[in-house]
Amino acid sequence: MKKLIALLTVFGFLTFGIANTAFAQTQQKSAEPAATEQAAEEVAEAPAATAQAELSADPDESVNQGLHYVLKDKFIQGGAVWMTPVLICLILGLAFVIERIFYLNLSSVNSKKLLDKIENTLNTKGVAAAKELCRDTKGPLAAVFFQGLDRYDEGLESVEKSLTSYGAVQMAKLENNMTWISLFIALAPSLGFLGTVIGMVQAFDDIERAGDISPTIVAGGMKVALLTTVFGLITAMILQVFYNYLLTRIDSIVNDMEDATISFMDILVKNKNK
Repeated sequence: MKKLIALLTVFGFLTFGIANTAFAQTQQKSAEPAATEQAAEEVAEAPAATAQAELSADPDESVNQGLHYVLKDKFIQGGAVWMTPVLICLILGLAFVIERIFYLNLSSVNSKKLLDKIENTLNTKGVAAAKELCRDTKGPLAAVFFQGLDRYDEGLESVEKSLTSYGAVQMAKLENNMTWISLFIALAPSLGFLGTVIGMVQAFDDIERAGDISPTIVAGGMKVALLTTVFGLITAMILQVFYNYLLTRIDSIVNDMEDATISFMDILVKNKNK
């Protein structure tokens, strides 16, 4: 079930990203003839009128377009060769984040209520009924308690060892896929820097072919080259926020499991001494 959710999430993100990229490219291609005609008209106009139009149009266009249109435009300007890997890092990273959030939400349980139910069941119905209760309860804590109750007849020392070993297994499961998220956090800005370096090399090649250091060539090449770094850093920051949130959730669940395990052993000791 968890793998199915992860696959559906990845497929949804990839579909959404590809659709947005194709839509942005279509918009850019359809806008090229209109932009060419508009540029020809502006050249024919007076310089004062052109300057006034630019001053009045730029703020309004940036506001009316919206953030997503600006991001699509900058994505296309950065080049699909280097911007697409950064986008894939963001999509896959968010897919693993969503999978972990679902898993951790399912792993969270009210430990105090579960311990009260186990204690009442042990006192009234016995160990077999308590095991059945833990089997029917979702989450790693109930699974750890089931392993302990399964070795109840072997003595409390065997129960304690079982709780320790199986608890470590459940804690490791909580951290699954966290290494992939950290990989994408490191990989996204690295790909951005790589795209920037290659873009700078291409900009210098353009200068060499032109035979002159033109401000237009230098500024255009630098802007396109730096866009990959900008998107890489944005991707890393987004994933880093979710990564720290997940770590906080995992630490909270682990601490709750440790405290509940101690209380569980106290319950077994009381039941053993009766």
